[in-house]
Amino acid sequence: MAGAPLIAESPLIGGNKSLADVTADVCAPLQRRASLLWWAAFLVSFSVLVLGVVAVTYQSIVGIGTWGLNRGVGWAFDITNFVFWIGIGHAGTLISAILFLFRQRWRNSVNRAAEAMTLFAVICAGLFPIIHMGRPWLFYWMLPYPNTRGPLWINFRSALVWDFFAIATYFLISLVFWYVGLVPDLATLRDRVKSGWYRCCADFFSLGWNGSGRTWHRYESVYLILAGLATPLVVSVHSVVSADFATTLLPGWHTTLLPPYFVTGAIFSGVAMVLTLMLIARKTMRLEDYITTRHVDAMTKLVLATSGLVALAYIMEAFTALYSGNFYEHFALQNRLGGPLAWGYWLMVVCNALIPQLFWLRGVRTCLPLVFVISVVVNVGMWFERFIIIVTALERDFLPSSWTEYAPTSIELATLAGSFGLFFTCFLLFCRFLPTIAIAEVKSVLGHSPGVAP
Repeated sequence: MAGAPLIAESPLIGGNKSLADVTADVCAPLQRRASLLWWAAFLVSFSVLVLGVVAVTYQSIVGIGTWGLNRGVGWAFDITNFVFWIGIGHAGTLISAILFLFRQRWRNSVNRAAEAMTLFAVICAGLFPIIHMGRPWLFYWMLPYPNTRGPLWINFRSALVWDFFAIATYFLISLVFWYVGLVPDLATLRDRVKSGWYRCCADFFSLGWNGSGRTWHRYESVYLILAGLATPLVVSVHSVVSADFATTLLPGWHTTLLPPYFVTGAIFSGVAMVLTLMLIARKTMRLEDYITTRHVDAMTKLVLATSGLVALAYIMEAFTALYSGNFYEHFALQNRLGGPLAWGYWLMVVCNALIPQLFWLRGVRTCLPLVFVISVVVNVGMWFERFIIIVTALERDFLPSSWTEYAPTSIELATLAGSFGLFFTCFLLFCRFLPTIAIAEVKSVLGHSPGVAP
């Protein structure tokens, strides 16, 4: 019957919260002692970070000969991790900007954490090209600044320069977008905290916010403009990264499929990481009423959709190689399917294309421990995707005389672990000192249930 209500779903925010309850609940973890669960997670992540710092310090002193690189494989763990972390950072922009433009209200509980995740992931990504330089203390030579070296300037045709400007632009826009969204909540903290350095910082960074209608109008205008600027970055940044590979003549890399392939994979891995962090923040910061099964369900559907696109990219990659009639492309495909690293390729396919199909089942989508495990499995598979793309093409190139095997050393493994330690340490500190939930935006969806027709 026309006008009849649809089946009602649970509200986006549980617990029948009032406006005052939202402010109190989100600010409470910042005003009380950290829980034992938070301390346990922080100590584990910080310990792994220290391990990574030791490994990077050692390789900076000794040189990148501590890595497993050889004559054939000059890119391996460092570039794999670089591409992986850049991909992780894409979901923050997706959830914050694109879903905002499409007026998806369920994003309001997860956008703040997703934006913070973007910043931390880009920081982790930017470290690896600097480490790979061999002399990381000279990284500032990448900047085109006036110097005394005469005509010696950076090579603007270098892929490293493309990556530098892509990362710098992406980080700057993401930082401004995150900070602007944080300003109203910083003003709330300013008014709730009585004294001390924390209140001084909140007062300074809230930019004199007074909550007037004029202030809100300007805030919403700026936020909308930044969302429009940030959206194209989802496509442009990872397209630039993929061009590092696609513009070469190496079989397995030389294909126009790589830009959409990389962008889709980046969103896929990023959404899975957001899902992982949502569940961690939900438990450690006691935010079960704000990050509900509705939010988890929506995120798992995004994972399912992007998994289908990634699976299509795998099929198209094989089809293109076979249809090309190029002997070297045929061999590159055969090497991935049945070569020395075939186990990694099939692990990638299982983790990225098959296991996410479990999200078709509602029972799986509402089982939070299982969702957490699958989100971790997806990121394992996406790391192997980057590893397989990079290493298999380099191990078996045009000349059999230059074929070689690559295996990461303990220093490389410790550096990878350290990047995860840095990422989770930064995220846990963010959860401890800044509102994990966007207070102002969550208040706009109290009692909202999209399953009820107007």
